[in-house]
Amino acid sequence: MADIETTTSLRRGRPGYDQRGILEIAVAAFNESGYDATSIGMLADRLGLSKSAIYHHVSSKEELLALALDEALDGLEGVLREPAATEGPAADRLAHVLRGAVDVLTARLPYVTLLLRVRGNTDIERAALARRRTFDRAVADLVVEARNEGSLRADVDPAIVTRLLFGMINSIVEWYRPDGPETPAQLADDILTIALDGLRVAP
Repeated sequence: MADIETTTSLRRGRPGYDQRGILEIAVAAFNESGYDATSIGMLADRLGLSKSAIYHHVSSKEELLALALDEALDGLEGVLREPAATEGPAADRLAHVLRGAVDVLTARLPYVTLLLRVRGNTDIERAALARRRTFDRAVADLVVEARNEGSLRADVDPAIVTRLLFGMINSIVEWYRPDGPETPAQLADDILTIALDGLRVAP
């Protein structure tokens, strides 16, 4: 027990910041200045820490990027594993996944913003983009399922539908403000109304 307590105190030993706090500041800097242009020295200045204090919590800038992208992707992938995303009519599952994507985006806005800005310049970015494409394909498959079951219109190309859905949801990072007048739930309702009502087959 003593060893565990000693390790814990070391991980939290720098005043004011633990790994999570450093990550939040790093993500803000990556989004503002760009990942490539942000150095550990810049982060140290912003945090008011020495570079060695940052390295006490993470091994490199690359590790910070990986942690940040995992934060966004783990949330999106988690939505696909929820019961409402795996059971029931495809149109209902699609609606659940879209609502979940909006929830993840609004709850983890800086992290998803960073994910949407990576371009595959490093192994970490390429791995993240591959996971994102897998998520996109899962949603595209739901669109096809919903069309095939007769819930969505058959006269619109599912690939175009998928691109438009993601275009609408991903654009949230450019204008959504957590302190704005609309709650995440209201925002999800509005997006689902716009995105799906025009696609659903009339009863």
